[in-house]
Amino acid sequence: MAGTMIDYLKTYGERSFREEPLNEVDSLILCQFAYLKFDGMVPGVSENKRSVYMRDLYQHSDFEKLFKNTMYARSNRRLFETMLSSRRFCELRMNSYINIVEQERQFQFSAITFTLEDGTVYVAYRGTDESLIGWKEDLNMAFLDPIPGQEYSVKYLNTVAKKMNRPFYVGGHSKGGNLAVYASMNCAKSVQDRIIKIYNMDGPSFRPQVLEKYHYETIKDRTVKIIPHSSLVGMLFEQSMDYRVVKSRALGLLQHDPYSWKVRYGRFVDIEQVLGSQRIVDETLNEWILSLNEEQIRVFVDTLYLVLCSAKKDNLLAFSADFGNSIGSVLGAIKEVDEETKRMIGATLKELVRLAQLRVREEITRKPKQLIDNITQKRGSAEKEESL
Repeated sequence: MAGTMIDYLKTYGERSFREEPLNEVDSLILCQFAYLKFDGMVPGVSENKRSVYMRDLYQHSDFEKLFKNTMYARSNRRLFETMLSSRRFCELRMNSYINIVEQERQFQFSAITFTLEDGTVYVAYRGTDESLIGWKEDLNMAFLDPIPGQEYSVKYLNTVAKKMNRPFYVGGHSKGGNLAVYASMNCAKSVQDRIIKIYNMDGPSFRPQVLEKYHYETIKDRTVKIIPHSSLVGMLFEQSMDYRVVKSRALGLLQHDPYSWKVRYGRFVDIEQVLGSQRIVDETLNEWILSLNEEQIRVFVDTLYLVLCSAKKDNLLAFSADFGNSIGSVLGAIKEVDEETKRMIGATLKELVRLAQLRVREEITRKPKQLIDNITQKRGSAEKEESL
């Protein structure tokens, strides 16, 4: 029976990294662990201090702050406790932590460097946190190259690589996966040569011209992208990257939750492809985004962000907790949007609806042919068996 990454730890936690090297599930564990709030507990990237251990965090007076205002706080606590009690992760060391949120420049960036008990180094980028700024930066990927977080990701990788003289892994979940790939494409050549593998866990891809501009082919064979079978976030701009699809026990957007990804026999449970209905949505959104000019999508993104900010909540958790009042503020703000912006947003959404209708028609046309092909194939197999 398939479990989660926490079940994986319970089963394989007594195997050291010397016995069983880092794998895809370990990578997801570290990417999720990077979401914890290490402020004041782990040395900063500009400091020259010794790394801290899991037990140091557990004994720290601010231990409870690790889980403050984090998504999946209860699961994160379980993950921490299971890692600490396992032979595999109890000697995990942490250093070079950075966490920046800038309202004016509209970006959020966080990363941390882990060292495993066998000396393996893993550079982990945090994905979008619960802040509206972090969410806005995700949207900015549609028209900005680079976004501030991507610029910081390169500086961070070059900086921490100077502190170590060994090969290492790079990875992240959600936006963190995008940052891991971007940093690996753009870091110094001497740093890039030491990268063993890059893990993009359900993170957005890039516009085709960005991949070409930054020579993605130089790291392509070392990049592993993994998405759940109903992925939306990980399929944004996805056209050129190879990726694996894995099963999730959740539905729809909830599959973005790493705790929902199914694990069996120490690895993720693979599935052939993204769910058909979700594929239509993904293809439609990508075609829509890539068809818009920079001004159209900038206006759409900026307006959507300002409308959400009208609720006077600085993070999505607070927005959700007070949804009734929040949505009232949002509806009020929409009325205040000027007519030209309303017109542009209306035209933009109209194009999205048109593309969605085309995709549905294509799918309806394609399915009867696919059904006939399947019947023909089965009939041919049956006739072959009878002749034998």
